[in-house]
Amino acid sequence: MDNLIPADGDALLVIDVQNDFLHGGSLAVSGAEEVVPVINHYLELFSQKELPIYVTRDWHPPDHCSFHAQGGIWPSHCVAGTYGAAFSERLELPAGIRIVSKARVRDRDAYSAFEETDLDQSLKHDGVKRLFAGGLATDYCVLNTLKDALALGYTGVLLEDAIRAVNVKPGDGVRALNEMRQLGVQFATITDLK
Repeated sequence: MDNLIPADGDALLVIDVQNDFLHGGSLAVSGAEEVVPVINHYLELFSQKELPIYVTRDWHPPDHCSFHAQGGIWPSHCVAGTYGAAFSERLELPAGIRIVSKARVRDRDAYSAFEETDLDQSLKHDGVKRLFAGGLATDYCVLNTLKDALALGYTGVLLEDAIRAVNVKPGDGVRALNEMRQLGVQFATITDLK
């Protein structure tokens, strides 16, 4: 296994830790609150090493195609500018993070943080070659973001202690983990990075 100690060429990618995906939110992911303190450890580690930190968010128009009212599969969630779209107040985001807003186009769904964003260009500008990713939800935005990262030539590391799955169908989360493993994503926890 590769050395998992973050160093030059590495970046942290925190995916969609937003109020609507947390307890009480319109699309709450079971156990999502448990990832917040773990992600805070990763934020502190990458911040101390002065490595790039990217934080993604769903930033939907009010009539986004993925919503029930438009015939989509999800309840309305993470509408741009609302409380539900805000990052968890318990997330300890350091200064200098880069925020990536995704799924902003009304008639296009976008689970990957690379889809219709400037994330790839920003990472290349920062000299990033390896992405350490965690957040919500394992079986949608985390999976699709890491798939795109690999396709774009990055090394992907899944922070498996900092993810939770929606599990629309039972076992979706496990299937997503198996798919990422088969694609060559490395798996790590906070103890592996220290």
